[in-house]
Amino acid sequence: MQITTSRFGKIDIQSSDILDFPAGLLGLEGCRYWVLLADAENSSLGWLQSTERSDVALAVVSPRRFAPDYQIRISRRDLAPLELPSPREAQVLAIVSKSPEGITANLKAPLLFNLERRVGAQVVTRDEQPIRFKLPTEARSLRRSA
Repeated sequence: MQITTSRFGKIDIQSSDILDFPAGLLGLEGCRYWVLLADAENSSLGWLQSTERSDVALAVVSPRRFAPDYQIRISRRDLAPLELPSPREAQVLAIVSKSPEGITANLKAPLLFNLERRVGAQVVTRDEQPIRFKLPTEARSLRRSA
């Protein structure tokens, strides 16, 4: 299957690559189906590309790459749609934003995935986490991509 995107042009994907976010994402509730793409220039960065809206692609990183002790507390209700045998089996990514202060990651509302079932959810953590966690200076190479 081929999708057209504003950022990457036409890309070929398999239907098995598509991730289903039944509730959408915060602010993008109408975007249910996404594909995770690697960044060609930066192995630390990925892209969550909407398959329904060609103009929507979100830069994402593993939060533990920049905050090794990152732990999240979420309710069982938030975790239920993922149907994971254990919360520890969730794959976690954080959405990256560019601001005048630099590159930041939203650790308060991470993306959780059950990659085996190809389902995801954006959750708001119950603990204190920064919405704008400033990524360290070695993450400057993300600036060009994000």
